[in-house]
Amino acid sequence: MGDVFAAVPGAVVDETGLQHLGNPLAEQRRLAAGTALAPRADRAVIAVPGEDRLTWLDSLSSQALARLQPGVGTELLILDPQGHVEHAASVLDDGETTWLIADRADVEGLYDWLRKMRFRLRVDPRIADEFAVIGGTAGALAGVAPASPAGLPLVWTDPWPDVSPGGWAYAPVDPHPGADRDWSEAIVTRDEEARIADAAARGDLQLAGLAAVDALRVAAWRPRWSADVDERALPHELDWLRTAVHLDKGCYRGQETIAKVHNLGHPPRRLVALQLDGSGSVLPDHGAAVRVGDDEVGAVTSAALHYEEGPIALAIVRRSTPIDAALTVETADGPVAAAQEVVVPPDAGRTANVPRIPRLGRRQASQ
Repeated sequence: MGDVFAAVPGAVVDETGLQHLGNPLAEQRRLAAGTALAPRADRAVIAVPGEDRLTWLDSLSSQALARLQPGVGTELLILDPQGHVEHAASVLDDGETTWLIADRADVEGLYDWLRKMRFRLRVDPRIADEFAVIGGTAGALAGVAPASPAGLPLVWTDPWPDVSPGGWAYAPVDPHPGADRDWSEAIVTRDEEARIADAAARGDLQLAGLAAVDALRVAAWRPRWSADVDERALPHELDWLRTAVHLDKGCYRGQETIAKVHNLGHPPRRLVALQLDGSGSVLPDHGAAVRVGDDEVGAVTSAALHYEEGPIALAIVRRSTPIDAALTVETADGPVAAAQEVVVPPDAGRTANVPRIPRLGRRQASQ
């Protein structure tokens, strides 16, 4: 798959898309301020037309979609019978078609599974490669011409970290670090994608790469299928009940586990945010060990160098890991200290009485 943004001056492009244009930290600032757009070649689109599309997706997924109104952004998870996350997608309906935006690495698997589950219903999902995805703030996307095949502009607004109807929040911090995050994704034609690339090449608009996109995501504690999900992942472990799970909807595959873990038990693992010792310049790799002393208690799922917070990461650790434990993370330069911020508390569950706590101060990991 070629990348039309490779001709933009300074562009560094790999198989997943535009990574950066030479200064990822400056790109983060522009992206957060709404003065840059982010091409999302790492995302792909599935179109689901048909009269039964919303009730069908409602029956298959964790989200209540049967009455989804046109233009309202939400997200869904496809779970296995044990409640583990298999697929994830952003959801937008235009009154005639439901549009799913998924991580490109997941889109084939999600599409194949949806095709198998059609039975005799009036639905016809397809991978819509004639469209691309452009990300940014709502203000930045005002300069983009989204596709609108049914008359409604296809712009998905991320609901994170607000708690959607039927959802539940585990993170005890106040304010949530994603509270001020402004993020949307527009589905555009390939002609519009090329127009944006040409304008960027001329210097008429600014772009930000995927490195900047991911750094802002990690800082907002926002889970993502391609980074934070493994074969054991439960939505509870990632605080994904906020936006992707409706706890009071009808039956779907994996619902029994969702209800049991939430109402009667605790997730076996939990997501933590890490502020890494900033004395070095090497970030941990995906899967890098997280330790308490010599005991390996988890693994890094995402890491980034943030323009304000410095080196940060998300990690999945055992539920029993003390919230005040001194953690270290393995890097190519050896172990570094990591200060833990609680995303999902050890006693997460509906009856847990978890006090709200202030956010950890920046750079305490190196103290």
